[in-house]
Amino acid sequence: MPSSPIRKLTPLANDAKSRGIKVYHLNIGQPDLPTPQKALDSLAKVDRSVLEYSPSQGFLSLREKLVKYYGRFNIALSPDDIIVTTGGSEAVLFAFMACLNPGDEIIVPEPAYANYMAFAVSAGAVIKSVPSSIETGFALPPVEEFEKLITERTKAILICNPNNPTGYLYTRSEMNQIRDIVKKHDLYLFSDEVYREFIYTGSPYISACHLEGIEQNVVLIDSVSKRYSECGIRIGALVTKNTALRDTVMKFCQARLSPPLIGQIVAEASIEDTEEYSADVYEEYVARRKCLVDGLNKIPGVYSPIPMGAFYTVAKLPVDDADRFCAWCLEEFSYEGETVMMAPASGFYSTPGLGKDEVRIAYVLKKEDLQRAIFLLEKALEAYNSRNA
Repeated sequence: MPSSPIRKLTPLANDAKSRGIKVYHLNIGQPDLPTPQKALDSLAKVDRSVLEYSPSQGFLSLREKLVKYYGRFNIALSPDDIIVTTGGSEAVLFAFMACLNPGDEIIVPEPAYANYMAFAVSAGAVIKSVPSSIETGFALPPVEEFEKLITERTKAILICNPNNPTGYLYTRSEMNQIRDIVKKHDLYLFSDEVYREFIYTGSPYISACHLEGIEQNVVLIDSVSKRYSECGIRIGALVTKNTALRDTVMKFCQARLSPPLIGQIVAEASIEDTEEYSADVYEEYVARRKCLVDGLNKIPGVYSPIPMGAFYTVAKLPVDDADRFCAWCLEEFSYEGETVMMAPASGFYSTPGLGKDEVRIAYVLKKEDLQRAIFLLEKALEAYNSRNA
């Protein structure tokens, strides 16, 4: 089971804080924006004498509201197509456990969300990576690269769209290419779309659920964590029209009994009449993205493509080893009592040697803090690269 590249440096950050150093956290996708007031009010007004189990597939009332939510994105579903999970992470794990036997293979464009690898290990599955490149902005690799990896053990393709960690948004053409591969080889398509609310381009959002001809192959992964700043309530969803697959997933749901009761109450309150909240959040991330990417690309030797979705970017740094540099920033560096924490990108690749000079940065801090963090990063790079000069 691999360690999380997002959290593995936490002990070093805690040590730095114990020494009185302020740490700017750019390492984890924990939004700092307030949760919708409606959601907080629902939490305060929980009126139950018993905090009971909920149905294993989640409350019908929540699934009905999710149907309306997806309808706003031209995704037509019924409540039965939706299974409420304990965060998007459980949805990924249950999809793997239900669809894959030990030794089965999943093709994943990399860099990819690091915990996919951990869930694959849990299911006994094998990740086969198709590397994308920062030089192309992390665009989908050519179809031929996917075809090279397909064997009799290949059972699925997994994408994240918009992408964590790169912020890349797959185009209609790229999604159609994925559809054609899935259809040709009769594969599952696991599509993690938790960042659909954060798309910064005029291009339309193309969901896996929009792809024609593979409706029975698609498993949509979702979560309320990012769009409503509710990471801690642990409510996600697994969505599929494949009845046999849903029946199998339900066995895992019954084994864990039920998704979080309180979390479902809060999530349900968040879905309706929060369009104004979502619009304000979107505008804030647009401004933060510009602040971060402009600032990064002004630092000598640093390059970040412009992410078209989510709230992350992968940046190339002028360092020999980003893992070592990120640890050094917490262990040995501070400027005016402050430092910066990032996630080394090597942990988002499964191909050895890739991402050694890259970091993932989450722009989840207010602009003033982002500007300060960028300044600290530039000072850290100067100090790091002058050690042996």
